[in-house]
Amino acid sequence: MVKAMGGKSGSDRRASVSRDTKETQIALSVNLDGTGVANLATGLPFFEHMLTQIARHGLIDLDIQAKGDLEVDAHHTVEDVGIVLGQAITQAVGDRTGIQRYGHAYIPLDEALSRAVVDFSGRPGLEYRVDYVRGRIGDFDVDLLREFFQGLVNHAQITVHLDNLRGDNAHHQAETLFKAFGRALRMAVTPDARMAGQVPSTKGSL
Repeated sequence: MVKAMGGKSGSDRRASVSRDTKETQIALSVNLDGTGVANLATGLPFFEHMLTQIARHGLIDLDIQAKGDLEVDAHHTVEDVGIVLGQAITQAVGDRTGIQRYGHAYIPLDEALSRAVVDFSGRPGLEYRVDYVRGRIGDFDVDLLREFFQGLVNHAQITVHLDNLRGDNAHHQAETLFKAFGRALRMAVTPDARMAGQVPSTKGSL
């Protein structure tokens, strides 16, 4: 069961979405014109550390309260947070009139370097090229990070390319991905004065 509120374009680009299933219960709010504040409770500290990078470097405010069947594993919680965040972004950005549409960023962290490219295309697509040097960061399974981004792009209806170009530390690899995504997201949703009142597409809609 999914409930949604908000979703105005223009100066009030906020949305709140909830998801209640047998596996997870999630309440999430996003403000695309925030200051980078994150209020997070998922039961997964490393995941929250990654989500904080999106908020801080994307300059969006995120409030995520999630309870999931962590006794099984973290998969449902991580994937469903991605789904709900994608739904909230779609509602908050509205009809996509007047935004930059595209965003990109290269982000280093010590030896690691990652690239993110975002297109608010109206079509979901994820290209994820990350070869982690180990399979777990603490007790967190790095495979779940792809599941998060897959859920997000499917429901935000955006195209995202994520590439870790180098890195010898799995934590650094993951963190540069999330920082780069946040920065690219920020660029893509920024209003473009030259596109005021226009949809950034030759088709006339996204």
